[in-house]
Amino acid sequence: MRTIELNQRQQSILEYARKEGPITGDELASRFHVSRAALRADLAILTMAGLLSARPRVGYFFTGHEPKKMITQALTRFKVSDAISLPAIVKETDSLYEAVVAIFTADAGTLFVVDAEGSLSGVLSRKDLLKAAIGGDSLHHLPVSIIMTRMPNVVITTMDESALKAAEKLLSHEVDSLPVVEIDSQGKIKIIGRFSKTNIARIFSSLAE
Repeated sequence: MRTIELNQRQQSILEYARKEGPITGDELASRFHVSRAALRADLAILTMAGLLSARPRVGYFFTGHEPKKMITQALTRFKVSDAISLPAIVKETDSLYEAVVAIFTADAGTLFVVDAEGSLSGVLSRKDLLKAAIGGDSLHHLPVSIIMTRMPNVVITTMDESALKAAEKLLSHEVDSLPVVEIDSQGKIKIIGRFSKTNIARIFSSLAE
């Protein structure tokens, strides 16, 4: 049996809700000096776990359930393979314009970049593309390899990793999604899926059902 391990920000959110609740998402974002979107994953986990409750136009409030009493045995049995999504993939040689089209067509927050042999070589986010566009770079002529985050600085997960561990990676590294990979005998990293905050929400939903 394993109890929920909250990070420092999640513990602080609970403390604010316990002492001052109901408290809105905007108020919490102001306390942590971040955007409301940056707190979305933390609030989703706390709410889905039953530690917080939310009311429209009112805010979040503490439910009275202590984290140490929340048992996550059911959650830990889920693997990444139980909640995998299709990855959005581009090639290193694709232009930034092609990447913009791909990211919006797939409605994804992150693109996974492969080399000529189809092995994972980097990742590209919406923020990366926005920075390039604002900076005046030529989206039609520059390849994605110019601005992508390269391996080995990419956080990955595998099919047999626990969903809880993958969720912890998403939160601790503050990324939208992780590439789900297989590594062959030659060390090539093949992308077989994507694990994102949406997948976490689906797992919580299935547990509730």
